[in-house]
Amino acid sequence: MLALAGCNTSTSTKTAANQSGNVIFIHPDGTSASHWGAARMLNYGPDGRLNWDKMSNLGVYLGHLKNQLTATSNGGAVIHATGVKVNADSFGLDESGQPIVAASGKPQTIMEEAVAAGKATAIINSGIIPEPGTGAFIAKTKTRQEFTEITKQIVNSGVDIILGGGEIFYLPKGTAGRYAKAEESQREDGLNLIEEAKKKGYTVVYTRDELLNLPADTKKVLGIFAATDTYNDESEEDLKKKNLPLYVSDAPTVSQMLQATLKIVSQADGFFIVLEEEGSDNFCNYNNARGCIEAVKRADDAVGVAMEFIDKNPNTLLVTAADSDAGGLEVIGSTTKDFPLDQPLPEKGENGASWDGKDGTGTLPFVSGPDKQGKNYPFAIAWSGSNDFTGSIVTKAHGLNAEKLPNTVDNTDIYRLMYLTLFGKEIPFSVGRKQRSIPSIQNLLTRKRLPVG
Repeated sequence: MLALAGCNTSTSTKTAANQSGNVIFIHPDGTSASHWGAARMLNYGPDGRLNWDKMSNLGVYLGHLKNQLTATSNGGAVIHATGVKVNADSFGLDESGQPIVAASGKPQTIMEEAVAAGKATAIINSGIIPEPGTGAFIAKTKTRQEFTEITKQIVNSGVDIILGGGEIFYLPKGTAGRYAKAEESQREDGLNLIEEAKKKGYTVVYTRDELLNLPADTKKVLGIFAATDTYNDESEEDLKKKNLPLYVSDAPTVSQMLQATLKIVSQADGFFIVLEEEGSDNFCNYNNARGCIEAVKRADDAVGVAMEFIDKNPNTLLVTAADSDAGGLEVIGSTTKDFPLDQPLPEKGENGASWDGKDGTGTLPFVSGPDKQGKNYPFAIAWSGSNDFTGSIVTKAHGLNAEKLPNTVDNTDIYRLMYLTLFGKEIPFSVGRKQRSIPSIQNLLTRKRLPVG
């Protein structure tokens, strides 16, 4: 009986097989179960719960690529977008330079198919818009570094909502923008993609207030909220020297971007949203614990927005998954005897791993939110390195078809679950079987005529 405790039980609305609906894919880049744990402890305490914790179904995520074990951001994103294993350097093209043929049999990503099917579509990123987590759902290039070409393909893709940073990739060299200085702009083809977008019917916005105050009848939006990323991905020490904040002050958070997007796309007959919080990857790669946890919290806020929408619109699936574990974060909790609240933490553990306090290496410990007893606890963040690791990554699902998420989720299965929900067409999962529905403990006890409670 106790073995059932780790199994999935869905609290979401059960639906008919192969029913199609909306999909929201949230990619909190670089997050393992430990990253979520750190965000939970700091913001809600060890007995509190994130929005992510409240999602109904989960599976252990397997993220290997065609030619290596640890995923790259671009390789992982291409797999999520096509359902096909690719090499580490792929950005939508195979080894011969041809577009990847997706698991559907078409040389299109799932978002390209959604556009072609007339569904409302959106990409949201806290980083530059050509970041792989969003860019690979629309663009195909020889390398992930072709930022200006990726941005051009995104603007020409037919996607309805495009929100993120990266103004320097929209503007021709020598042209200043709202955020980009003239000498920063990158385009060498003379195109001003912002003006091109306006011709295509996009309303262009640059700030949180402009986004949140769009007219109710808005259909297409291009939001550009920074010259590059909406965050400053450097170490705590470097940010302090430069007097820089973690995030650009007037840029919307990903949860606010999602709120604005849902108001628009929910008016259509079906929609597909891909949202990436990139700060959770970049801050962690810089071993910036404060920035990392803040980014995970922002991703969780977006999960909360999506779950609230699903409460009122149960024909919607929410899926979350990272493709790798940024920095190899682990939480070290101790008593105030070992971690005094008024004394800096050691810079390293006994094995030489770098430790972070709330303001960086060699600073005071983080302090958790209160537990059920009202107690707060000191903790440190230890880093395995500055790389991306395979990690203890968990994917979660909530809403329509969430119960079909396998217990063990190959990265190609993310595509399959989204495709089933968007188009009502089933492509067999990689493990050959779907998640089974698990009877409740109450029902099992009743069947066995055992006393309850």
